[in-house]
Amino acid sequence: MELRTRITDAMKQAMKDKAADRLSTLRLINAAIKDKDIAARADGGEEGVGDAEVLAILGKMAKQRMESVRAYEEGGRLDLADREREEIAIIEEFLPRQLTEEESAKAVDDAIAEVGATSIRDMGKVIGLLKGKYTGQMDFGAVGPKVKDRLS
Repeated sequence: MELRTRITDAMKQAMKDKAADRLSTLRLINAAIKDKDIAARADGGEEGVGDAEVLAILGKMAKQRMESVRAYEEGGRLDLADREREEIAIIEEFLPRQLTEEESAKAVDDAIAEVGATSIRDMGKVIGLLKGKYTGQMDFGAVGPKVKDRLS
């Protein structure tokens, strides 16, 4: 739960600094985590979500904002696009460093070897392993086609 503590500490600091925009984004992150906690408890889980789930939430939030940036830029709303970029920067403070293209390719090769994947039917196992090891560090939308190419 170290990641959750970092977010809470950043929120407290933003309150002290009177950084309204930063505080707003941190509150959105906290609300998304709490929503996931409630859903986990409703499904019979005793505790809230762990760091892996928090990373997934943060990754999803960043991706949503990237899509919003594109939409705002296409619509000529550069002020809103800039606001979304600021939120992305705050969210990315809590995400691990993204893997480079070469590191992603090596991770895919290693996962294929570890699983012993030989056909496209093994793609789910490979992606599952990658998600377990590299949540928040790679874009799985881009990794899926790479895995598919390697297994075809």
